[in-house]
Amino acid sequence: MNNSLLKDIGLAILRIGASAMMLTHGYGKLQMLINGAEFGNPIGIGSTPSLFLAMIGEFVCPILIIFGYKTKWAAIPTAITMAVAAFIAHGADPFQKKEMALLYLTIFVALALTGPGKFSVDRR
Repeated sequence: MNNSLLKDIGLAILRIGASAMMLTHGYGKLQMLINGAEFGNPIGIGSTPSLFLAMIGEFVCPILIIFGYKTKWAAIPTAITMAVAAFIAHGADPFQKKEMALLYLTIFVALALTGPGKFSVDRR
């Protein structure tokens, strides 16, 4: 296999794997939104708008990223959501509490910079 093909396979694995795992968090946010559950207000815009933005970043955008549709753009809200989680919502917490958000932040920033690779809707 040539390096270009391996890079595209690696990007597909990273994009699909990270987004599928992110969906497990986003689905909970979707359920919270539907059921009117309380949510934090980490950026001062209100509980419901904060929950709506978190659901977009953790549920809607990862679905787009899985398919590789508008990946560079879709990765940005997810990265921002993870930055808010790591540095604001869990800012005072120990590293172990914010480690997952930082890991997701790293992955989605990388996807925003690299794009989805050849195996995506964007490349068809």
